[in-house]
Amino acid sequence: MKLSQRAQKLEPSVTLAAAAKAKALKAKGVDVLSLTVGEPDFTTPKNIKDAAITAINSGQASFYTQSAGIPELRLAIADYMEKYYDRKYAIEEIIVTDGAKYALYNLFQAILDKGDEVIIPVPYWVSYGEQVKLAEGVPVYVDGLFENDFKVTVAQLEKAKTKNTVALILNSPSNPTGMIYTKEELTAIGNWAVKNDILIVADDIYGRLVYDGNEFTPIATLSEAIAKQTIVINGVSKTYAMTGWRIGFAVGDEKIIKAMTNIASQSTSNPTAASQYAALEALSGDQTSVENMRAAFEARLNKLYPLVAAIPGVELKKPQGAFYLFPNVKKTMEMCGYDDVNVFVEDLLEEGHVALVTGAGFGAPENVRISYAASWDILEEAVRRMHKFVENKRNKD
Repeated sequence: MKLSQRAQKLEPSVTLAAAAKAKALKAKGVDVLSLTVGEPDFTTPKNIKDAAITAINSGQASFYTQSAGIPELRLAIADYMEKYYDRKYAIEEIIVTDGAKYALYNLFQAILDKGDEVIIPVPYWVSYGEQVKLAEGVPVYVDGLFENDFKVTVAQLEKAKTKNTVALILNSPSNPTGMIYTKEELTAIGNWAVKNDILIVADDIYGRLVYDGNEFTPIATLSEAIAKQTIVINGVSKTYAMTGWRIGFAVGDEKIIKAMTNIASQSTSNPTAASQYAALEALSGDQTSVENMRAAFEARLNKLYPLVAAIPGVELKKPQGAFYLFPNVKKTMEMCGYDDVNVFVEDLLEEGHVALVTGAGFGAPENVRISYAASWDILEEAVRRMHKFVENKRNKD
């Protein structure tokens, strides 16, 4: 049986692969602590679940919706954008998608032709490059240096730019690093993109999960010109603990949104109806749960950070948002006799029974990603096991 070249060249998600390995060991009875998937450990708030149940019981969820999403939800997204971005968007500039991940996939299908280039700062979320390649585009990676909090500069972007550059992806707060671009940094990047007619793909999915007095600045708020040059990608998964509901959205240029809607009409038809009504309540209903979850993540970060930083050899920037730590473990691996982060992570799972995600899938082969979207008991025990694993390996050497 024949497989397409694109399918054969596609790299699987390292986060999902790590989670699958952890589940497989758990199924065998091994006490594995998994800090892999970027998924809040909270359940969806009751008012949101109730809205879905009402939609199901009333029959609203029984039928196809518009490919771009139900009008009520798109209007709620417009209100959300006005509240948090201080910018008015028309309903024609908004599409609801099957998760923010599909919003990105759909966008690349809409804007890229063969050979078009997309600049992607490193470290990056694992699916950016693969989605670009699925649209026959070319990912161009630019290193965000540790000493610059993993962020890229205009000088680096200018050096990476070619006549084929179509778009730039900006993810702030970042998955996997948790770092946030400042208003000044974003203004410089935004003006550069406008000058060069390069589309800004602003992945703002973690924008409301910010800690310790740090501030998230949406790049689309900085000027009219920058806003017009930006497609905002967002969703309800992280902020409202709704990963399983699969609702994201894209906001921006009407022509691009229309093209994305046409693609959706020939691929997914529309997002799940019940999930759309749940998302409507999430965005327009009581927001108390959002702050409660954000505060819980902040408390975990502040307790977990010094424990991870104390692991021998670890170099670690304290995250400002999202819910990940991204330590550099190069020295740790050297102490333990490793030169491959993938092997290090595999042995930590098999011997230490802690599942992390290799940094190799994020373009950072000296790092690992630790999700602190787990209870404190699990986090504390996981770090204890990591310390023990490292000490045992060092003593053997």
